Amino acid sequence: MKFSFLIFQILLINFAFASVTFAKENNLVPKKTSIKKTSEIPSLNEIKQPYTSAELLTQTPAPSKKPQTTDNPEPNSTPNESEPTVQDDAIIIDVTGEKDDLPQSTPTYVIEKEEIEKQGATSVSDVLKKLPGFAINDTGHGADIHTGTYYRGASINQSVFLINGRSINTNVNTYHGATDLNSIPVEAIERVELYSGAASTLYGSSAFGGVVNIITKEGSRVPRFNAAAEFGSLNFNNQQLSYGGATGSLRYNLSFERSFIDNRYRVPLGAANRDERGYLFNADTARSTYFGSFAFDVDPRNTLSLDVTTLSSRRGLIYFGFPLQRDRLDHDNLNIGFSWKTRLGNGNTSVLTTTFGYNQDYFNTYGPSSQFYRTGSLDTQLYTARVDHTWQLTPNYKLRWGLDLQNTDLNGDVFSTVPDRITSNENESESLLNTALFAVNTLNISDNFQVDLGLRQSFDSKFGNYLNPSVGFKYDIVPALAVRGSWAGGQRNPGLDQLYVYDTVHGWLPNPDLEPETGSSWTAGVDVKFLENLVGQFTYFGSSLDNRLGVVQGKWANIGLVDTNGLEAALRWTIGSGWSTFVNYTYTDAKIQTGPEKGLQLGLIPYSVASAGVGYENRGWQANLYATYYGGARRAIYTRTGESITEFSPSFFNLDFSARVPVTRNLGLTVYLENLLDEQYERVNRIYSPGFTFRLGLTANI
Repeated sequence: MKFSFLIFQILLINFAFASVTFAKENNLVPKKTSIKKTSEIPSLNEIKQPYTSAELLTQTPAPSKKPQTTDNPEPNSTPNESEPTVQDDAIIIDVTGEKDDLPQSTPTYVIEKEEIEKQGATSVSDVLKKLPGFAINDTGHGADIHTGTYYRGASINQSVFLINGRSINTNVNTYHGATDLNSIPVEAIERVELYSGAASTLYGSSAFGGVVNIITKEGSRVPRFNAAAEFGSLNFNNQQLSYGGATGSLRYNLSFERSFIDNRYRVPLGAANRDERGYLFNADTARSTYFGSFAFDVDPRNTLSLDVTTLSSRRGLIYFGFPLQRDRLDHDNLNIGFSWKTRLGNGNTSVLTTTFGYNQDYFNTYGPSSQFYRTGSLDTQLYTARVDHTWQLTPNYKLRWGLDLQNTDLNGDVFSTVPDRITSNENESESLLNTALFAVNTLNISDNFQVDLGLRQSFDSKFGNYLNPSVGFKYDIVPALAVRGSWAGGQRNPGLDQLYVYDTVHGWLPNPDLEPETGSSWTAGVDVKFLENLVGQFTYFGSSLDNRLGVVQGKWANIGLVDTNGLEAALRWTIGSGWSTFVNYTYTDAKIQTGPEKGLQLGLIPYSVASAGVGYENRGWQANLYATYYGGARRAIYTRTGESITEFSPSFFNLDFSARVPVTRNLGLTVYLENLLDEQYERVNRIYSPGFTFRLGLTANI
């Protein structure tokens, strides 16, 4: 397998050089033109605000009105950071900070670093929970990794997560080894972007939910040092440091973050993992992360980029706390990415990006079971290589195509002294190679009608060959009204651990006969500019997923068909100078269509989630109020007499407040007050919040 991977690397490099030669020899460089766009409806990240206004609480800062062109400034030039930068509906996916060319048939949601700081987010999960479509149960006080992150009814492993456009999904499902959204220090994040529909063709057929891209900071021409320290309830403490700068053509950014919370608080009778004194037990979490990125401009047409991330996480588990769960989870991660971007044509008319990545995740779950002991570890190594060519062939036709390679090596080691599990003790090693060709064609049929057509052909060493098409469109009916839609086919293959490794912690058997999850997802939406300062995006979404994976009688199995339908609504209203507001609402009906739970909502996924915020900023002073409504979710564990599989946790409403008080020009005091109503609500599956908590901190920017 290693030899095959080396061969594919060589082929990728040859493919990249072939593209360069083909473009030059055939003189296929179009004129400096851009696709016309007549709609006056800005994306939610494009509404102009006065200079002193607060940034939108969940979207990107407002750009200037400078016209968009296909020519970017030279790599060695850097805009004035005090001025707004030119952006459009597309997003940025690489550390050099240039925009990506994505289909526009589904909305792109963005949260910038300024808003991340306002929220007081301590993880990527914290950032995502205020975006439309998300139901995030595994972040915050007392959260457990079992409770899940869901987007449009799809689990975290049914979406694709990227760092600077490079996949970080683990292909691991048991031993609590799903994709860890804590692996990137918040201080290193420039912004987080979310998209779906035809864009999934570019990054993986398993993106039934969507694609989340974490964009990391790059160094600035002026050296910058940032530091923050926070302390608060439940022995919470968090420290963040970052330094960025440039030397000649080299830009760099270095970040560090560590945090700890003991999550030791009183919980009511019947709560998960409640000890004899009435406190939540084994819910402490400690985490430290390091990050570094480097970008080197070889010449005006070539840029090399490197980023490295390490994570060390230690936490307790509480989900199966009936009676007490004492299991611990250790997670160590190393992620390395290298990219080479070449401009083949004039400006950005033809851009070739070659990327290589390495991601290692080590998960180890261990703990006592009465008088016995059990442990399970999974060590995965993911090697990725990608060639991605964006080509503006004519003013009205753009082609983005390329080749994706992913090679996964898994080593699973399980051990238990429980008598009926000893025979399952084993060490299992498996490998998987997946290669894909992808292409997305973007055609402007007219000035106000755009069509996206995509294909992704995959070649998998265990599940054969399969083709996933996608299509999308956007039509500007009038300057203030646009409609859009998309459809995409998908396939998500079982994880290597589900196929081959016994889960000694839960007692779940693997199943080498598992079939891939297959199906499709679709959207239909309307973008409306109600007023100059009020914009709305409304999206109907749906999916049909067959052969969904689950556990039946202690063994992994394909449990049948799940149909999902829902609605997203996102509104942004700029009230006036210094003010901004947002309102997001998501309704998700994820219905099980086969099996003993036919007709029921998927467990842990609420029907309704809503969030809203209002913020004010003036001369360094900030105040933000956030409101959240969570409609309650069907429980997945039933421990009380008389409980049925239709039981739901109660709905709840929550208010949070954050503020920043400038002490000096470079020093500020931060305040975060969470759960202002002091309600100890059930988050999910009998895991309760602690009520009112606070955090106080200092930030320094030099």
